[in-house]
Amino acid sequence: MEKNHEAKSGYLFVAVELLGLVVIVFGFASGLIIPAIVLLLVVVFLSRGFTIVNPNQSAVLILFGEYRGTIKKNGFWWVNPFFVQNKISLRARNLDSEPIKVNDKIGNPVMIGVVMVWRVQDTFKAAFDVNDYEHFVNIQTEAAMRKLAGLYPYDNFEDEDAEITLRSGGEEVNEELEREVTERLAIAGIEVMEARINYLAYAQEIAQAMLKRQQATAIVAARFKIVEGAVGMVEMALEELSTKEIVELDEEKKATMVSNLMVVLCGDKEATPIVNTGSIY
Repeated sequence: MEKNHEAKSGYLFVAVELLGLVVIVFGFASGLIIPAIVLLLVVVFLSRGFTIVNPNQSAVLILFGEYRGTIKKNGFWWVNPFFVQNKISLRARNLDSEPIKVNDKIGNPVMIGVVMVWRVQDTFKAAFDVNDYEHFVNIQTEAAMRKLAGLYPYDNFEDEDAEITLRSGGEEVNEELEREVTERLAIAGIEVMEARINYLAYAQEIAQAMLKRQQATAIVAARFKIVEGAVGMVEMALEELSTKEIVELDEEKKATMVSNLMVVLCGDKEATPIVNTGSIY
């Protein structure tokens, strides 16, 4: 588990180093060559313990293979010169993944990409529980994308009972993605601040076919609305003619009128009217 290491002030040891240099100079001047050389070696060795920890940065300390703690407080510090220091950034980072080809719930190949904001929360896990935590984030995010795509269809064209799809799922799909990525990255001490899909499309080999299918569906839906509106307009026209007694129509003429009105209202081209100046009979 991660533990904080209380490092000593680097400024205090700078003063100690300066005092040592003064003693060394005095030793050389006084002819005490060997003691001065020994003290110089000690001063040089102690200088290896100086370290600077910037804001939102940490230093993981290892002594002969043993974890001794992490410095998270920014500043100028001095630690045991035998410590091996591993600097780990605690800043938030963006991962904008390249779209990858995956299969959705019903097997359609789709291209999906995500954008994620993450940061290191536990430096012990990030340093020791995985080999390379940055590479680990990339690989596990891709694995989470593949699993997410397998949970939902791209849309509900083939699965009409699907309440949630990748295309229309919105926040629910993003929440599932964030939950999946969080679980996978917990082993590396990574905190996932946000994860969401930023690219979604059919794979190139089926994109044109699916586009035609979407267009056909849209045309059918539009025609349905047109026919529905046309029936209402014809019904209203017949009722108005009957109520206001403008003209008396038998069943055959009503059928002819309904047919003509439906052709005019549902046609995709403008109608060309023909004026009849004779008797309708």
